[in-house]
Amino acid sequence: MADQIRKVDYFYIEVPDKPGEGIRVLGALKEAGINLLNVTAFPTSGGKTQIDLVTQDADALTRAAKTAGLTLSARKQAFFVQGQNRAGAAAEVLRKLSDAGVNVRAANGSAGQGGFGMILWVAPSDFAAAARALGV
Repeated sequence: MADQIRKVDYFYIEVPDKPGEGIRVLGALKEAGINLLNVTAFPTSGGKTQIDLVTQDADALTRAAKTAGLTLSARKQAFFVQGQNRAGAAAEVLRKLSDAGVNVRAANGSAGQGGFGMILWVAPSDFAAAARALGV
């Protein structure tokens, strides 16, 4: 099975860096029936945590966040990769970007039950070149 690479919209939300904030956000999205493809959370400055949210239906996510009183960032773009887990799967994707001179600003991936998934962030100015290099 060939890797599937697609452009995805994502949003982030900033919350206080304290217990319970993740469940407050993710619980509200669960109640709204939002299926997330990827969640990445990390501490930022000033006692805050950034939670990146990737879903197949960005408009539904926007509506659900508004209903829940959550403040989302502006819509941003990244690349979402899914494929058969194998040695070097992530390296193959990163090689395409490297060969095209595109710097990956961040990446997050995982594998299980025979498959892997990875999200890649590039600078907005590199997005078109990255899309060409990845064939999307």
